[in-house]
Amino acid sequence: MADAKELEQKFWKALRSDRTVMLATDTVPPRPMTGIAEDERSPLWFFTSSQTDFGMALEGRTAQHATGTLTAKNHEVFASFSGNVVIDNDRAVIERLWNPFVGAWFEGKDDPKLRLVRMDLDSAHVWLNEHTMVAGVKLLLGIDPKESYKAKAGDVDLG
Repeated sequence: MADAKELEQKFWKALRSDRTVMLATDTVPPRPMTGIAEDERSPLWFFTSSQTDFGMALEGRTAQHATGTLTAKNHEVFASFSGNVVIDNDRAVIERLWNPFVGAWFEGKDDPKLRLVRMDLDSAHVWLNEHTMVAGVKLLLGIDPKESYKAKAGDVDLG
């Protein structure tokens, strides 16, 4: 089993770098969403519209269970994570997280369709990917590459 702290650090680094995750709830199938984390800790934040299936599913409701998946662009980190999502239009957080990419989807920070979704993470399972070439060399040398994979995956408490 890999060191949980190392896995957690690599998870946050990949999320900070790539930001796009597939996010789903019990009522909404996986959707690509841009996750924003502050200071490499929970919660994750997502901007959405009240007119999206995500926005409609969460509108006026208490928290729902959600799961997400992350694949780093370089394919060195894969993760599945879970927690609860809820609309949390905290004005201070909107101000802090607002950027031109978010602004492109809305008519400003006061757009009545804007919804800020907070995901309170509880856990993740993270896999560190050994490059295929390295696995190939190990096979040529008679080393079972599966053994090294066992040391590169594990559960991480994010709550």
